Amino acid sequence: MIDIELLNDICTIPGAPGFEQRIRERIIREVTPYADELTIDNMGNVYAIRKGTKNKRVMIGAHMDEIGFIVTHIDDKGFIRFHTLGGFDPKTLTAQRVIIHGKKDIIGVMASKPIHVMTQDERNKTAKLSDYFIDTGLSAEEVKELIQIGDSVTREREFIEMGNCVNGKSLDNRLAVYISIELLKELKGKELPYDVYVVFTVQEEVGIRGANVAALKINPDFGFGLDTTIAFDLPGAAAHEMITRLGEGTAIKLMDASTICDYRMVDFMKKTAGRHAIKWQPEILTAGGTDTAGIQRMTEGGSIAGAVSIPTRHLHQVIEMAHKDDIRASIDLLKACVMEIDQYDWEISR
Repeated sequence: MIDIELLNDICTIPGAPGFEQRIRERIIREVTPYADELTIDNMGNVYAIRKGTKNKRVMIGAHMDEIGFIVTHIDDKGFIRFHTLGGFDPKTLTAQRVIIHGKKDIIGVMASKPIHVMTQDERNKTAKLSDYFIDTGLSAEEVKELIQIGDSVTREREFIEMGNCVNGKSLDNRLAVYISIELLKELKGKELPYDVYVVFTVQEEVGIRGANVAALKINPDFGFGLDTTIAFDLPGAAAHEMITRLGEGTAIKLMDASTICDYRMVDFMKKTAGRHAIKWQPEILTAGGTDTAGIQRMTEGGSIAGAVSIPTRHLHQVIEMAHKDDIRASIDLLKACVMEIDQYDWEISR
């Protein structure tokens, strides 16, 4: 079962990289009853800690930020220019609403030159980020009173259910935030073999910055990244391009562009999924990275790290889509792994 009301709330609260205040407060309110200890570091990472019976540490990283923008200029007519915070395909900005988080939240629209007045050459060109500006419908005086350079901007889009899927603007990576919250709830009252640090990290979309800091603080023995991954099970995609498919289970990461997962962790996760009859699929993502990289490397000697990935269609758009069964399988696999992580022979092969 999926708590749709909670997931909806988590997906719609704004939190661009470096501006995670609102989503952080929501997370803290939700997880406090389920943590033995809760701390926040100087960057804004949230650490929900469950104590185990043995002296080893497991870190789970789920970033709370979403791709967004930052205001860079307001012209004499009140139109707003911006810079991206995270990776965008420019064409996905067309005809979208955004929210500028100034003195109060202001709705704007991503505007560009109308097709009616484009030259033929302009019509045939691929859209660029510099082609867009934000129109709030307000006068220049009102805009400059309410909004200033440096304010964050997030995308505006309703969270909905579609069949057995969920759809919205920020499943990357609020799905992982939701899964981490549910994990903490389901671990309540259970004895854990090792200390578990569930870390809600900041600024992943601009370079895995929060996870790097958190791993340095925790110095984990074991680590799990928790993030969305591409499901390219769409018309025109060849079988080898799909990476993952919706409804085929949670994904066990083998590698991405920033991490080759530890072969022992991959084996442990596969065997754990098998013992519990958890549906899973392998993930090799040749472009892009996740908090897994920071968890694996930003600690003395490195950690034994892997990742649970949630298959998601239409990533970095406002119509991201994931299957409820895959979300549930991700919770189940992560929970089984932290409960049984002491039952595997972690000795390195020579």
